[in-house]
Amino acid sequence: MAGFFSKLKEGLNKTRNNIVQGIDSVFSGFSSIDEDFYEELEEILIMGDIGVNATGDILERLRKQVKENHIKEPAQCKALLIESIKEQMRVEETAYDFEHEQSVVLVIGVNGVGKTTSVGKLAGILKDQGRKVLIAAADTYRAAACEQLSEWANRAGVDLITGTQGADPSSVVYDAVSAAKARHVDVLICDTAGRLHNKKNLMEELKKMNRIIDREFPGVHRENLIVLDGTTGQNALNQAREFGETADLTGIILTKMDGTSKGGIAVAIQSELHIPVKYIGVGEKLDDLQKFDSEQFVNALFDVDTQALQEE
Repeated sequence: MAGFFSKLKEGLNKTRNNIVQGIDSVFSGFSSIDEDFYEELEEILIMGDIGVNATGDILERLRKQVKENHIKEPAQCKALLIESIKEQMRVEETAYDFEHEQSVVLVIGVNGVGKTTSVGKLAGILKDQGRKVLIAAADTYRAAACEQLSEWANRAGVDLITGTQGADPSSVVYDAVSAAKARHVDVLICDTAGRLHNKKNLMEELKKMNRIIDREFPGVHRENLIVLDGTTGQNALNQAREFGETADLTGIILTKMDGTSKGGIAVAIQSELHIPVKYIGVGEKLDDLQKFDSEQFVNALFDVDTQALQEE
């Protein structure tokens, strides 16, 4: 875990330069907490991809705390601001119920966001927890997708259900659901085609898969996880919105957080869409995907020594 934290910290370097330096200059540049101070802070947070809604909520909480604690010095606000951002991003414990129940997880998103890789890594996480995992290769359009998934399934040590190239993806899901029931699988993870969110037929296909799972596996715990590329900023937010119109999104896997200047989007997505970021990816290895931890993320973003923060 320590290795993951240092990777995350390093990965958020560009975001840190983008947001934190600006925030620090506000804290040191203002001698009192007035409207100008809040406006300046607001501008930096919005420019740092934290988003209008999240920024509004964070500053509202900050104003309240400043008032309640009778804080006069801008410098004293930093710890409160950091705490406010953590609060904004906290993920409920129930968000991971699917890891302990019999579940079907659909993993969706556009091409190139790291979807197939995330499926493999998620399978690895669950397998390490002692769960019996099965992967369905329901992306039947891209020849390389099945090979790539096969490689990840081997790495994670889990079984894979595939169809022929160009086959109806829903038929693969149907076969996988039958296999999951017969083999008493704990978690079935379905990799889907990298849908361009404006392609109507692909969205229809997603609905069809959902109908099959509802019909063939009633009562099973359902997760629809969308994979978003952290480097795309506001574009990731738009993708999640569009997919949300077709599928009931239950969580986000945020990838490519190693080296993006737009890491603030993690805060925006959660606030704007009310969908929790459940996993975060910082590299190519099997253990480079981890559960999202708001405490860890914000500490990495602000380069915070937790001990020092408590002593301030």
